[in-house]
Amino acid sequence: MLKRVIFHVDVNSAFLSWEAVYRLHHQGGRRDLREEISAVGGDIAMRRGIILAKSVPAKRYGIKTGETILEAKRKYPSLILVPPNYNLYERCSAAFMKVLRQYTPNVEPYSIDEAFADMTGTQGLWGSPVEAAQQLRRQVKRELGFTVNIGISENKLLAKMAGDFQKPDRIHTLWKNEIKEKMWGLPVNELFFVGGATAKKLCQLGIRTIGELAVTDVEILKRHLKKYGEVIWAFANGMDVSVVQPDTPANKGYGNSTTIPFDVTRASEAKLVLLSLAETVAARLREAKVRAEVIAVGIKDQEFHYASHQRTLSNATNITKEIYCYACRLFDELWDGKPIRHLGIYTGKIQNGEWIRQIDMFDRTDYEKLQRVDETIDRVRRRYGIDAVKRAVFTEKGLRIDHMSGGVRRK
Repeated sequence: MLKRVIFHVDVNSAFLSWEAVYRLHHQGGRRDLREEISAVGGDIAMRRGIILAKSVPAKRYGIKTGETILEAKRKYPSLILVPPNYNLYERCSAAFMKVLRQYTPNVEPYSIDEAFADMTGTQGLWGSPVEAAQQLRRQVKRELGFTVNIGISENKLLAKMAGDFQKPDRIHTLWKNEIKEKMWGLPVNELFFVGGATAKKLCQLGIRTIGELAVTDVEILKRHLKKYGEVIWAFANGMDVSVVQPDTPANKGYGNSTTIPFDVTRASEAKLVLLSLAETVAARLREAKVRAEVIAVGIKDQEFHYASHQRTLSNATNITKEIYCYACRLFDELWDGKPIRHLGIYTGKIQNGEWIRQIDMFDRTDYEKLQRVDETIDRVRRRYGIDAVKRAVFTEKGLRIDHMSGGVRRK
């Protein structure tokens, strides 16, 4: 049986690196932001928002990812701040993932700037795991202009732990026979899945290193941390059975999403974005003469952590208002209050042909009227362009949300 080989590939200071490369190679810049005391931050003009990425020189002044711009400026008043450019970051991420897939089709994006790659059985193509990693690291640097860290192991957990060792532009192995030497001496809060609150509880139990956690009686951990205690004990011992899950084509459906050029911190703003997305998704369903029985909403927060929630409807629909209302309910159930960077509405279980709506005696909505209104709007937009008809809420002065979001083509 082939020994599993898993890579964790992580872009070093992704947002800042991508900004630096773009400015140097596409805007004729002469200063490399990575070598300056610099950071990518939220709303710089309003002095709001947080630090999203910082350079190594900025790190030496104690500037941290996640702190406010004001806090960072107090530490170093001359800090160079650049605004985030999410469209650029998504393009850079796509180029990065494309290079990874040249080495194996089994690539699982973990976030916008990191991915797992299952390299099992590729030694005949690329040599040993370390030799393959060296080729990959050099290719990314040569073709894309930024650096990566690559962690190598036989499972995803240990590969990620290895990737987080010394940075930047490094390759590290963490095979199971190396965990005592390389991992057990680390502070327990450096173990994947162990946050500050858990580390504090473990400290109260006299557990300060990953090694001490690994040799603790698992029943003691379960008594204090329940099932979670068993999970982190397994992680401390290098156990992980999860597999690399490459992107697979989605079930036939219609959807749309948009990266928002500012932090969305209010539900009312988020729901305006959802309304604009519902407009485009519903229009596409109607154009294809189909209806969707499943509605889903996806959210990426400021750290690009992704979560989604879906619901199966009692009646398939392509009505804008209905899709929007369900999307809002899903959003309310899903959102944890963290600033939002990306929103999407997706549909599934597509129904073709005529559809007879089941009657609900408690629902007095005139769906036929809503359908006729949508179809009239579609005709006007097809003839005069999508900006010919806008909902009143999108005409308010100063509103920064497009009435049809998500890369819509305009006539």
